[in-house]
Amino acid sequence: MFDLFSFLPRAVVQGMPLLLGSTGETLTEKSGNLNLGIPGIMYVGAISGVIGSFFYEQATGGNVQPLVAILIPLGCCLLGSLLMGLLYCFLTVTLRANQNVTGLALTTFGVGFGNFFGGSLIKLSGSELPSVILTATSNVFRRSLPFAGKLGWFGKIFLSYGFLAYLAVVIALVASYILKRTRAGLQLRAVGESPNTADAAGINVNRYKYVATCTGSMIAGLGGLYYVMDYASGMWSNNAFGDRGWLAIALVIFTVWRPNVGVLASILFGGLYILHMYIPSGMNLAVKELYKMAPYVITIIVLVLSSMRNKRENQPPASLGLAYFREER
Repeated sequence: MFDLFSFLPRAVVQGMPLLLGSTGETLTEKSGNLNLGIPGIMYVGAISGVIGSFFYEQATGGNVQPLVAILIPLGCCLLGSLLMGLLYCFLTVTLRANQNVTGLALTTFGVGFGNFFGGSLIKLSGSELPSVILTATSNVFRRSLPFAGKLGWFGKIFLSYGFLAYLAVVIALVASYILKRTRAGLQLRAVGESPNTADAAGINVNRYKYVATCTGSMIAGLGGLYYVMDYASGMWSNNAFGDRGWLAIALVIFTVWRPNVGVLASILFGGLYILHMYIPSGMNLAVKELYKMAPYVITIIVLVLSSMRNKRENQPPASLGLAYFREER
């Protein structure tokens, strides 16, 4: 039988990397930048945090201090993701390179970067398996509220997650509030819709693009760190991310560029991603692959329906993917 109380927590854990990735990409796209490098940025964020955690655990012999064990990988993750965001902005905003090509190049670079340093860490650890396991650090990240286990199904569904899961929800809600309710959010949306008009109104277009893209990159990088430290229990394996980075980009379209909607949508996507594990399909691998297609099929359906309704609030920013040339104003 379908075990709902076992399925929901796993769907939440599966969906949190997607929520962080989609929230970061939504902020980026609201500035008019289409960053297809999100999968690579999540990869770099993850391996940067793993590198910091690895050397910290090696230095302490596994006897880590909880606060330090959190701050080191978080700092390394944010720094690595920020550098990727700055590289993207330098190429697309300052040098006005093609955003699609730049994003795809960053994805390829990020995956190669992660695999190179991940392989190096595996050799340094002397592991016989093609992976690095950071158990001590992962235990800190996965630590849930002490009374969650005493609250039955409620505690299991709502209170059994590490702090990064709750931080992901808070970031999404704060991002939604900023975009809808603040002056900075209004100006950011103006830059994404019409940079010429925003520039004429005295808004620094390049600054908003840089800040939004770099902030979005750091948030997306946290999604990669969450995957390794929480979902994978601290185990890094090369090429283990799968297509989660692309799912995060698909989630942006599914939520029609609304981070608050992404909270529930990410859980839905996470559930659809693991649905094949809970629905009997026998040894028929083709049926399992069909189940894995579900998030993308639903995204296509939502894209078609939103286009047919032709509402402005359901459309992407008007200047999305287009370089801004101030001289043409």
